[in-house]
Amino acid sequence: MDRIIIFDTTLRDGEQAPGFSMTLNEKLMLAQQLARLGVDVIEAGFAASSPGDFSSVRKIAEEVKGPIICSLARANKKDIEAAAKALEPAERKRIHTFIATSEIHMKYKLKMDKEEVLARAIEAVKFARNFTDDVEFSAEDATRSDLNFLCKIFEEVIKAGATTINIPDTVGYAIPSEFKEKILYIINRVPNIDKVILSVHCHNDLGLAVANSLIAIEVGVRQVECTINGIGERAGNAALEEIVMAIKTRRDHFKLTTNINTKEIYRTSQLLSHITGVYVQPNKAIVGKNAFAHEAGIHQHGVLENPLTYEIMKPEDIGLPTNTIVLGKHSGRHALKKRIEELGFTNIPDEALDKIFEKFKVIADRKKEVFDDDLFAIVQEVLLDVPIKTYQLEYLQVLSGNTIVPSATVGLRRGEETFQDSSTGDGPVDATFKAIDRITGINGTLLSYRIRAVTHGKDAVGEVTVEVKFNGKTFVGKGSSTDIIEASALAYIDTVNKYLYRETIDKLIEDFSIEESIKES
Repeated sequence: MDRIIIFDTTLRDGEQAPGFSMTLNEKLMLAQQLARLGVDVIEAGFAASSPGDFSSVRKIAEEVKGPIICSLARANKKDIEAAAKALEPAERKRIHTFIATSEIHMKYKLKMDKEEVLARAIEAVKFARNFTDDVEFSAEDATRSDLNFLCKIFEEVIKAGATTINIPDTVGYAIPSEFKEKILYIINRVPNIDKVILSVHCHNDLGLAVANSLIAIEVGVRQVECTINGIGERAGNAALEEIVMAIKTRRDHFKLTTNINTKEIYRTSQLLSHITGVYVQPNKAIVGKNAFAHEAGIHQHGVLENPLTYEIMKPEDIGLPTNTIVLGKHSGRHALKKRIEELGFTNIPDEALDKIFEKFKVIADRKKEVFDDDLFAIVQEVLLDVPIKTYQLEYLQVLSGNTIVPSATVGLRRGEETFQDSSTGDGPVDATFKAIDRITGINGTLLSYRIRAVTHGKDAVGEVTVEVKFNGKTFVGKGSSTDIIEASALAYIDTVNKYLYRETIDKLIEDFSIEESIKES
């Protein structure tokens, strides 16, 4: 093969990382963008881990066309059955089953010996083949496993029907030269290795995930498992955008291609950041805001003469947006729709577009120009509403200063009724949150509060991200406005609505066993 298969696990491994949880609607939106990006495989989740994950995998399997849709499953029948059930609607499906093979994992986590692990792996692959011809097997913690045992288990699961063999560097332990030697050892010692696609899944604990993935490609690996922005457990995974652009930029070296539409890279990165509220550092390779920025005079002079002096890639290659249409209060619906589509939001229903246009006009009246980040915030607010939006902000009035006690009066609409209450606090934001608590009767504990100007200038839109705990459950909420107190109120209300929705779902789960929930789904 002269093409690398891009296996995206943003929605599974990436979403497992603290702070990156997503709702079903958010996962679906990102999966649709991953399809536009051109990934070959979307690992949509771990179906057996929870009813919520099952529903997400099922929904993506139903609605996302093009890529292979995959679900992770431990090497047991219950997990594999859940994965198979969730994947039923997919045009193309894959079951990805795994078991740990390192001594430390087998002894302390699995409490199994090598013979038991081998038998479990073979049984799992054979069972998974009852549901699909596309079965991937992973040896968890492969880089700390005995190589001879690794070769034995790979040989046997290939005989059992595995079509892809994955070599994970689960804890980011490998050094590139060492990783290369291990992969070559496996290739040379497993007699039937030529019957499968060889894959790697590298973590970034030592900052070597991309380097290890690229060295693996050089020696014959033809699938790379990665995530957008490199998100994932602990220090994250190999970053999709870095691997893809390394292959594209240095095609003279790798002599390989991918199916990725690189012009969708930047908007995919931005969409993930806006969904999770976690943004990449400015100096992040490929998608960081400084990746194509030049401040030093000598650099600026060189780039002005010829961009190739300091840029090995063109910004346009990753779809870095340029504002060819200036959007303001005089702009119409058509211009707005065109720009939103350019940012990657296609097939928006007319009803949702009407709401987006209304919010756009409100912000445009306050600002001279509406920028792409403004539009991301608006579209996110409309399209990613909590499925049951119990409370909505009707009005807000605050009093604050260094000689008075800060106070807030808040009006919230629930259905056809509007409720009002007031409170004082340590500051206007604290007073606002307390007034909301009085209306809803739900007391939240603020764990974190982050504010970010999503555009430039004194009339910039501010985006607030809060993390709030209600009855032992933590929720992340986001709100945006040119008024930062209003943005704070919207973010807090977002967490309240998510909590109430979660309570509704948990009540349903209480009424059914997990197996019954799966059947119901």
